[in-house]
Amino acid sequence: MSATAKTPAERRKRMPRAERERQMIEAAESVFAERGYSAASMDEIAERVGVSKPMLYEYFQSKEGLLLACIQAARSALREATEQATIGATSAEDALRKGLLAFFLFARERRQAWSLLRHEMNLAGTPAAEELEATRMQQTNLIASLMGSYLDVADSDHTHAMAEFVVGGCERLAIWCEQNDDITPQAATDYTMNVLWGGLRHFAQQ
Repeated sequence: MSATAKTPAERRKRMPRAERERQMIEAAESVFAERGYSAASMDEIAERVGVSKPMLYEYFQSKEGLLLACIQAARSALREATEQATIGATSAEDALRKGLLAFFLFARERRQAWSLLRHEMNLAGTPAAEELEATRMQQTNLIASLMGSYLDVADSDHTHAMAEFVVGGCERLAIWCEQNDDITPQAATDYTMNVLWGGLRHFAQQ
């Protein structure tokens, strides 16, 4: 080994904490998606990252803590994708279409992250289930805010009810798309717009 070469342990020590944490979350996301939370092992996650299991616990305290970090990272990525997609929208219809497409693209291109966000039935009664509901509320509030900006709906309960409908319907459609890989994100967006916009356009601001 040359005088300047570093051992793997030395290279790990030099990596910034945020970068190491990102690597751990990405590896854990893959293992959780492949194995399910119960069957996932911290040993396998540590091996994929190339760190010791005690280091995983140093960063996240527990397997559940690591799962929560994964869900939070996926939620942040989903919010950024959908928010960025609607910037510069020219109308209510344009904003809805762009937001829907961003969601279905996320579900297709970030399959492992999406898998974590839709498996709440396996996590009922845990802090992870609360994080998943927070993700759903994040998307509901984002859609309600967009509707409030573009649609002429005075009743906030009405706006929220429509947003809940959109989020619930899109979740189910995304799962259907997973089971039918030939359904593209664009096709899913078109199907959703065909159902939704017929009713929402009556509230579009002139």
